[in-house]
Amino acid sequence: MGQNNPSAMGGVSKASVEATLTIKLQPVHLDVVDTSGGCGASFDIQVVSAAFEGKRLLERHRLVNAALSEEMKEIHALSIRKALTPQQWKEQQQLQPQVPTNIPQQPIEQQKNLTATV
Repeated sequence: MGQNNPSAMGGVSKASVEATLTIKLQPVHLDVVDTSGGCGASFDIQVVSAAFEGKRLLERHRLVNAALSEEMKEIHALSIRKALTPQQWKEQQQLQPQVPTNIPQQPIEQQKNLTATV
């Protein structure tokens, strides 16, 4: 059995999910997280593709599932967190507050202590 065969590896790799979605949906943004602890049975996906233009959310999810039809034989859980058009992605990025990277973040416990003493 070949190295790219999910059955030979006992699951689907993150790289194979990324490669398949890249080939079939040509995303401008793709984030794939293996949430199964490395066994390749569960993935969390964000995908931004022009292929989603003019399609409702359900149709977009169906496109993702169809693109991963072979992989879905081995995947037990697929969470499609976002399936957006490039324009929707751009708008979301502009709406998100930009956190300055030069300001050190305090641990939550220190933040709680500061508010409790004020």
